[in-house]
Amino acid sequence: MADAKKLFIKTYGCQMNVYDSERMAETLGAQGYVHTDTADDADMILLNTCHIREKAAEKVYSELGKFKGLKASNPNLKIAVAGCVAQAEGAEIIRRQPMVDLVVGPQSYHKLPQMEARVQTGKRALDTDFPEEDKFDYLTKRPEAKRGPTAFLTVQEGCDKFCAFCVVPYTRGAEVSRAADRVFSEAADLVKRGVREITLLGQNVNAYHGHDRGLAGLIWQLSEISQLERIRFTTSHPNDMDDALIEAHGTCDKLMPYLHLPVQSGSDRILKAMNRKHTRDSYFRLVDRIRIARPDLLLSGDFHCGVSR
Repeated sequence: MADAKKLFIKTYGCQMNVYDSERMAETLGAQGYVHTDTADDADMILLNTCHIREKAAEKVYSELGKFKGLKASNPNLKIAVAGCVAQAEGAEIIRRQPMVDLVVGPQSYHKLPQMEARVQTGKRALDTDFPEEDKFDYLTKRPEAKRGPTAFLTVQEGCDKFCAFCVVPYTRGAEVSRAADRVFSEAADLVKRGVREITLLGQNVNAYHGHDRGLAGLIWQLSEISQLERIRFTTSHPNDMDDALIEAHGTCDKLMPYLHLPVQSGSDRILKAMNRKHTRDSYFRLVDRIRIARPDLLLSGDFHCGVSR
């Protein structure tokens, strides 16, 4: 491994970005990169960004500024920006930060090998398209290394809800679900390597339609993996909590008694302005139904708080 190149990844934001960073590291690993915990000795620095917070882009530019000295002392260092800020600001990042070599959106990171080869020739690479092909069909096969007891597993991406406060439909695209058999294969492989708890991820995970019985059907299918002990999922929308998923909370022993169900506001006026398409009352009635199915369920949510003017 004397000739191995070193990759430093810094991940911002949600659990899905953590999963994406793992897959990007695996993809670049096939190109000879090994992980390093410090940017100081890296041959490539990759920032996997999140656009959900205020001034997210400016924070990325600030972070990039910290690497100017490293780039000046090591002209061969490659700097890459991935994730949702890359998707939203791709061409602007290239224009504004000449030290950035590679910008890739969250739906295109399966193209990293070709993009990395391009930047090694001294050119810059930008890809923020929403490709027709499924990136999961082109990603490097996951390595056989042992894993810890927990893992994230992306099953759904994108969102069609268009909440007024959210950029996800623009940075992650329309809702897309992975086929259940492919999710099952990846889950079984993770379990074979030591994982005992899997959290199913999606921007709107309970809108999953890769199984003919939705997310509940996928959960029941995964529960058949004998050494998989616990299943969780996040993040959900109240309008996509169907009867089958509520029932699964009461009857599937491997589905943990925990649900993250964002409400965003307790005001019907604000919910309407947010384009949430549920009301305060409908949310409470839904919670009552879930608690009937699983009385010991722990519930968390997201709330927007502010000052009226």
